[in-house]
Amino acid sequence: MYPASFDYQKADSVDQAIAALAANPDLKLIAGGHSLLPAMKLRLAQPPALLDIWGIQEMKGIKRDGDWFVVGAMTTHAEVLRSDLPLFPEVAGWVGDPMVRNRGTIGGSLAHADPSADYPAAALALGVQFVIRGPGGERTVDADDMFVGMFESAVQPGELLTHIRIPATIQASAYEKFRHPASHYAVVGLAVARHASGEVRAAYTGAAERAHRLPALEEAVKGGHAVPTGLVEAGDLLGDRFASAEYRAHLVDVLAARALERLG
Repeated sequence: MYPASFDYQKADSVDQAIAALAANPDLKLIAGGHSLLPAMKLRLAQPPALLDIWGIQEMKGIKRDGDWFVVGAMTTHAEVLRSDLPLFPEVAGWVGDPMVRNRGTIGGSLAHADPSADYPAAALALGVQFVIRGPGGERTVDADDMFVGMFESAVQPGELLTHIRIPATIQASAYEKFRHPASHYAVVGLAVARHASGEVRAAYTGAAERAHRLPALEEAVKGGHAVPTGLVEAGDLLGDRFASAEYRAHLVDVLAARALERLG
């Protein structure tokens, strides 16, 4: 069977992309393509029209802006891996393989909101901000409000995630991951970060329909208590033939202890 035909367009600026999306709501964004193309290959997605945003230079690169790093959404995993960002370079090293890291983008991964992706846990632990632009202008979304469901983020139809703002004052951070042996996606991934205020934020990915904060762990650290067990209830997690919900709950406890030990 031949692949379904589709319309292909390109945008060289954010404004041009937003205008194209407004003119044709059926357009599906493509940049690095490492989420969309596999889905198309498996016929899990068959968009009638593609909008290539790879050429939008204003959405690429990393710069310092006071107490924040500003990262273009089109910045590749490989660029993140080589950067001085807190935590994200460590996480980028877990993403795919060199081919994926050289083409895939941090913004594409975060906006895609794959429940087993690595970046969302890091974003929650770091307390990043997401800059989103659409027909109504630009808005900023906190990490706690970004991931709303399975493959569902706060980015609405017709909008673009243009930049990610990451605190530059993080004192220490760590990411621990138990990966699926075939896909290398997170069965469970757990991120912790100590902020300039002394607050420790923690989050996990891979175990539920989306990434979540770990308030039980954060409160224990704040109170100077030992790392607790039973941080999450198995009933709130996903299970499959590779890892049950109970096993994933156990992994959250194990990885939390490892991450906090590295945090110091």
